[in-house]
Amino acid sequence: MEPLTLDRLTKALTSGAAAIRSRTRLQPAGGPNDKLFPPTFGEAVRVRDVDGNETVTRYAAEWRRVDGHECLCVLLDSVASQANRFEEVLLLAYDEGELPIPMVRVDFTGETHDDVELDLSLLGGNGYLTTLQVPHRLADALLRDSMLGDVRFRASQRGRAFTEATPHSAGAVYELCPTALIFGMWDSTGPKGGQGAKFQRALVSEIVGVNVRFGRKTASRIDPAGIELQAGPIYEARDPEQEWTVIADEAKTDKQRPKLFGRSGSKAGKPSSINHGNVTPMIDSEAGGVTLDYAEQTTVLSLPALRRLRFPKRLDGTPIDPGQRTKLDRAAQTALAGLALAAIGLQRRDGYDLRSRCALVPEGPLALEIVDHDGGVSEPFSLTADSGLAMVKEAADQAASAGMPWGSAPIDLKPAPKLVDLIRRSRRSATPGESAQEPQCSHSKSSS
Repeated sequence: MEPLTLDRLTKALTSGAAAIRSRTRLQPAGGPNDKLFPPTFGEAVRVRDVDGNETVTRYAAEWRRVDGHECLCVLLDSVASQANRFEEVLLLAYDEGELPIPMVRVDFTGETHDDVELDLSLLGGNGYLTTLQVPHRLADALLRDSMLGDVRFRASQRGRAFTEATPHSAGAVYELCPTALIFGMWDSTGPKGGQGAKFQRALVSEIVGVNVRFGRKTASRIDPAGIELQAGPIYEARDPEQEWTVIADEAKTDKQRPKLFGRSGSKAGKPSSINHGNVTPMIDSEAGGVTLDYAEQTTVLSLPALRRLRFPKRLDGTPIDPGQRTKLDRAAQTALAGLALAAIGLQRRDGYDLRSRCALVPEGPLALEIVDHDGGVSEPFSLTADSGLAMVKEAADQAASAGMPWGSAPIDLKPAPKLVDLIRRSRRSATPGESAQEPQCSHSKSSS
């Protein structure tokens, strides 16, 4: 395969091509027929299995047309999750100095909680939360509630320029957070509320398991200390340092009764609420994994979505000379396309370890096709992480020469005092035995 070059990418954009796509078959890292575990969702649903029987599952399973035949498929990684994974590899490349792109981030370093520095492991490990990490990208409430110098970010010149941005005037977003123009964003929490600008996804990817059969998983545990159910009840200790107690007189009270430890429900007060005791052997058939013929990742970069973006003025409000707009628009659109392709190449380099017991490997090298406006398809092109990164740099340099440069130094915001206080209050209110419930499907940030 020939490598995809910047010249070929530019030609695809200017010729009116419809998309650049990749369809990649993947197999379990453990080999064909190894069991995989898709993401689970809260409500179990009934679905007809391949034998025509009704089964109950907490996986997102559906029947699809595959190569002209009906196949039972299961979602392994959603569009939103894939977008977040692309952002993760872009951030890694940024942190390693491979990808100098604009970045807005909230700097929590030095902020304290009860005179102790905030746990930086909750903030990406280094005390910063970037526009490649927060749920709503540049429009996220964490940025809205942060300061640029002595001014609220949204009240600053940069923030006001972003507030007024639209797909037909996207220069401010391009210069502050170009990835928002690739992965989508809705400025619903800004000054305009629901009327805030929407930027659709240009890059869409999804991984689906094809022709699946549902399995079962087992769970059990023997407590090495021999702690039995009858050892309870377990109460929440009045002394927060003690966390829990089995002595009722030492417990917090709720309506004049000792308060059971843990969330309300069948587990509250049992030794299992403090991670002691046996786990009764059980079989789970609603989320017991799947076997499949293969998994397929479908990735599509919409070129019309990029061509709709216009750049009539810069971040500082300076208008672009009308005679230069077409050239500048194409240069900026090409830089965005290059950034999207770099994300695809970087993901391939990083691999497909989606979650515990759901690691995949591709059956062959990455191959990209250019889909023409009349449906014709080009010969496949190859792309690597290194060639994608080189394409971004070359395209960004051309856009800068046309008058739309990217800054490489991050724009650092500081959390507003009220945001820090909100975090402190949240930490203080965390009750022993109660923690925020993790989402059952990881990597699911919001996007348009």
